[in-house]
Amino acid sequence: MTTDTANRILLVEDDPRLADMLTEYLAQAGFRVTHAPNGRDAVVHIAAGQADAVILDLMLPDMDGLEVCRQVRAVSDVPALMLTARGDAIDRIVGLEMGADDYLPKPFEPRELLARLRAILRRRVDLGLGRADQQRMAGGPAGSSDFLRFGRLEIDAAAHAARLDGVPCELTAYQFDLLLVLARHAGRVLSRDSLMELLKGEPIEAFDRSIDVHMSRIRAAVEDDPKKPRRIITVRGAGYLFAKVQD
Repeated sequence: MTTDTANRILLVEDDPRLADMLTEYLAQAGFRVTHAPNGRDAVVHIAAGQADAVILDLMLPDMDGLEVCRQVRAVSDVPALMLTARGDAIDRIVGLEMGADDYLPKPFEPRELLARLRAILRRRVDLGLGRADQQRMAGGPAGSSDFLRFGRLEIDAAAHAARLDGVPCELTAYQFDLLLVLARHAGRVLSRDSLMELLKGEPIEAFDRSIDVHMSRIRAAVEDDPKKPRRIITVRGAGYLFAKVQD
């Protein structure tokens, strides 16, 4: 049974049978589900701020799911879980590059979809980034636990924003969460497993390189030269380190 405080999920899926099944399953789990059968309706719905997370099929009738993801990221940082029937790893990597927070290949178990959906929503809550927090204004005091400053880089957890030289960094919700976790553990090397644990996400397989893809995008946003990073350092065989750069 849903309530007014239940998370609002936008399901973007053109298969009516699958959409009905998932809508019923997620509603039983306590979510308020809205179904959009095409990409155009999805972008309009998200732009209106009517979703807390989106489940997005890669194959849609009016536009590719990757293009939908790109347009969504232009107007919102809502967490996005991409569904794909394509087996190629390159499709999943492109999806992450376009701004998806996680992906799930078809066919899938509904329980796994539910677990991944809860994980991307839980990261937002655990990091203090719930719906009410997103509405707070940017620019908290420099000494606040929600406001971190490393020289020219500012990270505002309450506003869910990072700025370099005062210019907003273009990051997805998941990428911002990763940056925030790294920054809150500045000076410490964090393995991929440690990052997933701190993000309250699902365990990753040894071959899963999605963290690396996200790190590449974060570096593109916060580094002066992403090819020679000074803020987010790769420690070979160990993980990542957020350096306390003060320039």
